[in-house]
Amino acid sequence: ALPYLLKFTELITFAMKTHVDSLKLQVDGCSLLLEIFSQALEQDVVIALDENVTRSLLDTVRIHSGNEELLLLICTLLMMISASEVAADNLRKAGVIPDLLSILRNFLHNEKICLSCCGVLWSLAVSENNVDQVLLKSAVPVTSAVLQEHLQNGTVTESACSALWALSLQGCLTENEYEPTTALLLDALRKTPERPVLVKNACLALASLLRLSEISALRFIMDSKGSGINLIKDAYHLHFDDPEVVESICMLINEMVQYDDVVLDMLSQKMEELLSEIKSCFPSK
Repeated sequence: ALPYLLKFTELITFAMKTHVDSLKLQVDGCSLLLEIFSQALEQDVVIALDENVTRSLLDTVRIHSGNEELLLLICTLLMMISASEVAADNLRKAGVIPDLLSILRNFLHNEKICLSCCGVLWSLAVSENNVDQVLLKSAVPVTSAVLQEHLQNGTVTESACSALWALSLQGCLTENEYEPTTALLLDALRKTPERPVLVKNACLALASLLRLSEISALRFIMDSKGSGINLIKDAYHLHFDDPEVVESICMLINEMVQYDDVVLDMLSQKMEELLSEIKSCFPSK
């Protein structure tokens, strides 16, 4: 079925490209593409659109940059296809990052658009062929704005935390961004600690920041809203039976112990009891 699906998507995008000024045709075309990709994913079929198709989609974005309905369809579509390394590379070649950031700035209120755009940013940042560090650096403040705007929405927060994690791994944060980003991630943990994916993503992002900077480590233990150590304890007790969450917490703790001030704070809050409990439940951690 894959050759048929590819041919069908090419026909749809050809029609969209031929009538790029027609908003209705663009919406209908993207709706069809979204349906095709949704069905393909349900059947575990990955469709990596070629460079011409991705460029056609971005042309649509640029011509109809003010239409929220159409942009939501396209951003959802881009998130679906960006999981493929080939598609992510094609999106990069087509220059998708500035478009994503422009969409986020203009439609920061739209939860679904923010969710999709952060998903695409994550895919681009973790890609093996990453050569866009300068562009990705400009994604940090925008992604942080998404997290700040949607702290109450666990799904969007999960996506924004994963994007910030990937961006920090690529070395995209400046020294001035370490402390406020750490504070934002702590806020995310406070707002919806019951979501395992959110806790995992936030802990991985925090671990990456603490690996980079003592500034982040000090903010972690001295945040005005409460110490990150208490948040970690609470997160473990909520998700002690989830190996992935526990592993992310262990990675964070491993970065915490490189700083003397943090170790002293850990001792004062009897963190060794938590470590003993983790060790007994997960001997390999």
